[in-house]
Amino acid sequence: MGMKMPFDVWVLFAGAAFALCMAPGPNNLLAMFNGARHGVLAALIGGAGRLTAFAAMIVVTAMGLGVVLATSETAFMILKWGGAVYLVYLGVRTWRSKVTGAPADVSVDKGSAVLIAHPGAMTLARIEFLTAIGNPKAILIFTAFFPQFLDPAAAYGPQFAVMGLTFLVLEACVLFGYGLVGGQVKGLIRSARHMMILNRISGGLLMGAGVLLATSRR
Repeated sequence: MGMKMPFDVWVLFAGAAFALCMAPGPNNLLAMFNGARHGVLAALIGGAGRLTAFAAMIVVTAMGLGVVLATSETAFMILKWGGAVYLVYLGVRTWRSKVTGAPADVSVDKGSAVLIAHPGAMTLARIEFLTAIGNPKAILIFTAFFPQFLDPAAAYGPQFAVMGLTFLVLEACVLFGYGLVGGQVKGLIRSARHMMILNRISGGLLMGAGVLLATSRR
């Protein structure tokens, strides 16, 4: 790694990137909600979609296409509104999710009832992918953030590859952490009423994230 990027610069990059990854954005909220509703494994499976989207964004940025988005108001607005509408749609669906398995006022033992249907691996990954790809600020972060750590005297590609891989590894660690937090909440869900409350909270926060994205500026 030292041959492609000075170690001290990499440490600074990794610290700043970790702080960015930790921010409680829509994807991290999804990881936590998936962990709470379906378990930590579901959060990790969904996170694969997020990592795929971010990897694609990093490649786009490395190719210089991210500059187009950064300078094009129309492209930015299309992505922003598309992402905002999708988040609100997810929030409404989550809010209205059907809960089955036990009456709302009856407590149940862990594993004795399926309170909400598992959406499946592809659905979890697709939702996280679309949520990530629909947030134009992510690619703007890569466009503005990564170049701050580039050495213009060194080869561009290897440096970007190191930063991209580092960012994805840190993102994977963070989504696992959010999934674990959600998994702790899952252990507290003992009735259909508890699951309904979680759905309302999850849906409300996702809708709120959509509104914030729609009203945000660059």
